[in-house]
Amino acid sequence: MDVMPLLLLVAGSAAIAGAARRTPVPAPLLLVAVGLVVSYVPGIPDYTLDPEVVLPLLLPPLLYTSASDSSYLDLRAQLRPVALLSVGYVLFATFVVGWAVYLLVPGMPLTSAVVLGAVVAPPDAVAATAVARRVGLPSRITTILQGESLLNDATAITAYKVALAAAVGAGATWAGGVEEFLLAAVGGVGVGLILMAPLHWLRTHLKEPLLQNTLSLLIPFVAYGVAEQFHASGVLAVVVVALYLGHRAWEVDFATRLQEEAVWKMVAFILESAVFALIGLQLPIVLRGLGQYEGVAAAWYAVALFLVVVAARFAWVYPAAFLPRILSARIRGREANPTWRGAMVTSWAGMRGVVSLAIAFSIPVTVHGAPFPHRNLVLFLTFTTVIGTLVVQGLTLPPLIRRLRFPGRDPQAETLAEANAQAQASRAAEARLDELLSDDRNELPPPLADRLRMVLERRRNAVWERLGQTNPITGESVDDTYRRLSGEMISAERAVFVRLRDHRYIDDEMLRTLLRRLDLEEAAAYREAG
Repeated sequence: MDVMPLLLLVAGSAAIAGAARRTPVPAPLLLVAVGLVVSYVPGIPDYTLDPEVVLPLLLPPLLYTSASDSSYLDLRAQLRPVALLSVGYVLFATFVVGWAVYLLVPGMPLTSAVVLGAVVAPPDAVAATAVARRVGLPSRITTILQGESLLNDATAITAYKVALAAAVGAGATWAGGVEEFLLAAVGGVGVGLILMAPLHWLRTHLKEPLLQNTLSLLIPFVAYGVAEQFHASGVLAVVVVALYLGHRAWEVDFATRLQEEAVWKMVAFILESAVFALIGLQLPIVLRGLGQYEGVAAAWYAVALFLVVVAARFAWVYPAAFLPRILSARIRGREANPTWRGAMVTSWAGMRGVVSLAIAFSIPVTVHGAPFPHRNLVLFLTFTTVIGTLVVQGLTLPPLIRRLRFPGRDPQAETLAEANAQAQASRAAEARLDELLSDDRNELPPPLADRLRMVLERRRNAVWERLGQTNPITGESVDDTYRRLSGEMISAERAVFVRLRDHRYIDDEMLRTLLRRLDLEEAAAYREAG
């Protein structure tokens, strides 16, 4: 097995994603653009998207890290709009796009057109939420986009399977399609509900952080694989498990949480970077098999499909945002009033991604010994739709959000809320400390007891100090000065430890122990300073 292409993909995509942080262009868009250019560089190998790799190996960890970072409470509060997008819109787009392609492309069977509709139906909100975080979208819209991206792949994959069965003449019916959808949805949620408690028990009872993190890396694949064994939705199983574990992550040992956060950040960064680079690298592979549809006709079909996909999302989002509120007094009393600006951003944030391409590549080449009808055109139109939405909508979404002038976040109000929360927690901690110190078994020398109180006081005051004035000489806040001085002190200690190691006064094992202690203290100082 030649590992060099894989190394080049991972290293190159990571370097481009890192460079994107210094540019105004979101990383997903820059990765796709570079992938398009690099795909025609001589000597670059073919990076064909294999659905047997993307769906079971790349999709579960990406879903897991996104879901575990999401707020279960926020998603539950926005469940209705999320369901309307992740289920209703995907099915709506499947049939609208399928019917439009059937009318647009001469000779294309309706079943093949619906397959294409299912393939391009699910938006990939990774790019959209990345943009949203950079430009400061309101949390409600960000939550809706995240929730849609977590759940819509399950709907799209199920719709694709039903449409494909009809296209290959497997006797698919409306009743059978509804039955398969319900089996996938209920089964996937059921598997997630069954697995989440035992997996959480394991996470809280394993005492070795390395074992706990190994389990954490295996969890998304276990949930996905078990669900798929029962012909249920692996996507929904992963999301249910991740939401539960993320909601109860506070019960896990602190050392595990620190390691787990670092590990999953790295995994998500590598996978997301590689996935978007892979999208751009598909261009030669797609064009190579286009055949009779090369030239002006193919370009016209691509532009028309892009417009249909964009228009279909607007046609669904605006009625779905406002009609339920008009028709139901209960919704009016329970949910915040949607705005046309929020609906505009939600409509325009319908960028497609790697899941659509992976599903398209899974379409069989032949059916009963004959070529699958218009398979190459389906691949090409999927690719152009993914690229078109990523480039056109991805580049215009930030200026659109800025132009709409959403009310920004109030940093002072957030800091006050944080300070009040910290004050309540500190009072509880102080009462608990007094209770413990009153027991003779917990007796401490006064300097150590005072140190515990000083740490608590520092943590309580740090948030309030963030509201204070800056240093007139350095321009630093109190937090910044505290963080800088603490870092300078720890750097001085670190230099002494290294010098002692170099003079053989201590060995490397002791050096690593001492440096780890300093690293933890430095991290604690940064957290205390906000």
